[in-house]
Amino acid sequence: MTRGRPASVPRTTASAAEPRAALAGDSDGFSDSDDARPLRILAEYLQPLYRFRQEHVHDTVVFFGSSRITPEGPLRRYYDEARELARRLTEWSNTLPGDRRFVVCSGGGSGIMEAANRGAADAGGRTIGLNIGLPDEQRPNPYITPGLSFEFRYFFMRKLWFSHLARALVVFPGGFGTLDELMELLTLTQTRKLDRDIPILLYGASYWDEIIDFEAMVRHGVIDRADLQLFSFADDPETALRILRARLPAGPERVTPAFARSRVSSEGGTP
Repeated sequence: MTRGRPASVPRTTASAAEPRAALAGDSDGFSDSDDARPLRILAEYLQPLYRFRQEHVHDTVVFFGSSRITPEGPLRRYYDEARELARRLTEWSNTLPGDRRFVVCSGGGSGIMEAANRGAADAGGRTIGLNIGLPDEQRPNPYITPGLSFEFRYFFMRKLWFSHLARALVVFPGGFGTLDELMELLTLTQTRKLDRDIPILLYGASYWDEIIDFEAMVRHGVIDRADLQLFSFADDPETALRILRARLPAGPERVTPAFARSRVSSEGGTP
């Protein structure tokens, strides 16, 4: 028997027409499954963080308010004044040194959110939209800077990005969503959970005095009178901008984005 070289095994070449295997981690609908929920939550932290670093966004001023307020409706003055305030704020922030400071940020939808993004765009500034996927499909408004429009699955991750980059909060008249976001930030400020000062400005004193009876809360003992100092009121863009400029830190900071640390108890722990 003669020994020789083994016969070569024919090589197969994949045809371009043959379907490729699904990427690991994205096959069989895994990425949308219950088991992958922790990965989706983590992605809603890491992807915005990556984009903010890429775009050199340092911190934000957040505008909240109703999606139902339109330029033609009965509350149109609030749309016009949100747009004007966002424009003036952006013109001022554009003069500050360092990475992009006090970038106007909204929930990314219509109404007051649109007005805020539109005003920042009027001033030639970058502006952020943190949208949320809803059954009725809230669509991003057209004034958000390309690359700074995000859609979240989870309200709590969206709230994290509202609160942890915010240097100030401006709250225009709004409904349940606006109240939810306002109370979230008031609670974080009252409990001093975030390791930074976040001025909260309620725009439209007559609306807020009618909607929330803060004095009654003091009278019933559920908040302290000192808690009324956690927020202030404004009724025109000039006053609002003056308050913001007096409270916002104009000096440069080290880290971009400037993600707020969480305070922990004196017993220790990791923020």
